[in-house]
Amino acid sequence: MLGVIKREDGGKVEAEKFDRSSHEGVSLASGSAKGPLVTDEPIAKPVARRSFVRAALWLSAVAVTDLIAGPARAALRHSHTAQTSRDSEASATTANSSGLTDPYTTACVMEPTTRTVIFDKDMDRPWPTASLAKMMVMLIVAEKLADGSLKLDDKVTTSAAASKMGGSQVYLAEGETFTLDDMMKAVVVHSANDATYAVTEYVAGSADAFVVLMNERAETLGLRNTHFYSVHGLPPAPGQGEDVSSAYDLAIIGSELVKYPDVLRWSAIDTAPFRNGKFELRNTNHLVRTFPGCDGLKTGFYDKAGFNVVATAHREGLRVIAVVLGSPRKEENFEQAATMMSQGFLHYEMRTLAKQGAPAGRTLAVKGGTVWTITPVWGADASMLALRERSNIAPSIDYKLPTSVTAPIKAGAQVGSAQIIVDGKPQQTVALVAPNDVGQAAWYWRVIERWY
Repeated sequence: MLGVIKREDGGKVEAEKFDRSSHEGVSLASGSAKGPLVTDEPIAKPVARRSFVRAALWLSAVAVTDLIAGPARAALRHSHTAQTSRDSEASATTANSSGLTDPYTTACVMEPTTRTVIFDKDMDRPWPTASLAKMMVMLIVAEKLADGSLKLDDKVTTSAAASKMGGSQVYLAEGETFTLDDMMKAVVVHSANDATYAVTEYVAGSADAFVVLMNERAETLGLRNTHFYSVHGLPPAPGQGEDVSSAYDLAIIGSELVKYPDVLRWSAIDTAPFRNGKFELRNTNHLVRTFPGCDGLKTGFYDKAGFNVVATAHREGLRVIAVVLGSPRKEENFEQAATMMSQGFLHYEMRTLAKQGAPAGRTLAVKGGTVWTITPVWGADASMLALRERSNIAPSIDYKLPTSVTAPIKAGAQVGSAQIIVDGKPQQTVALVAPNDVGQAAWYWRVIERWY
């Protein structure tokens, strides 16, 4: 329903779009104006006639404006479909009616570098993802940006199908075009289903083809309790399967996502303008505003799934990811995630064992090169996760290196690896790389080397 308030002095019109399932309004356009408010309710016959004339003039103005404004105006007037009540994170009420009673159903807290689980409750239980399904969209897009097959300034055009998406949306009109960067802000910050659909069509040719990519990536990550049927996570249509994952699987996806600066740039946004400031994106993850160090990641909601969040925060060299699924109330979902992350920061710390580029303390023979040996260096920071109270814990390092490498060798080429082991359990595997280029020796030296 579109409610209109008019002002006598010709000031801006304020319109709100209401989701009757939540009784909360999503502001589509707003403006301030002075002067008394005028309603369409007839008070007396002369007033009724004046109101009729004003209404006729106003409707004529709207019709003319629509002809002039084009897709942007059409986007703002884009009506909710029947799916709105199925998944509208931006206007979801603070409680749901699914019968959930516990503060949450399943949870997992993970340190992403070592993939160490520091807390869990039934973390392998499959659960409806709702809009958390978009995390896999985020990951695939981030990986393609990293390998160069996508660029942030790519132009993404809205199809008819994308423009008809319901639930949380930015009211894209068919033919409207935005950069991939702007579309991904709408996906990550506002959980926009229409933007998600448009991006996946652009990347894979169709949303169905992108779902195939999502499940293939889930398989390569070893996610045993995850399967996708849609790109957006809306409740399934009749005959369609339900998108499901588990708290552990979502923590793994989150651990991959935090590797990409663009993802954290998007997910840390509180509010941002969209469509040249005509629409405001507001992050559905309240923790980016309330929890120090929080910079992501994603929320999800529909009635059966309850309220869900995958949150991450970084403090003093330690990052934690908290997945909380199946909360009956929105604020309780955020409170539980905040408590879990706080406990992680209170009791754990990351200890740096070696910095990236530092010598790894092992020597490796070189065949056919201009030098006889090289000393590999750490390809990334080597760290261990430890309880703060265990200050004297000592890790062991299992080096995996060949007996020799053959020239030529490029600087940064991986020549081995080292596994960090704490309390008998592997925590992290770090690549060992060549410290510099090693050229090939002259042919006669290589002949002599083969003889000796």
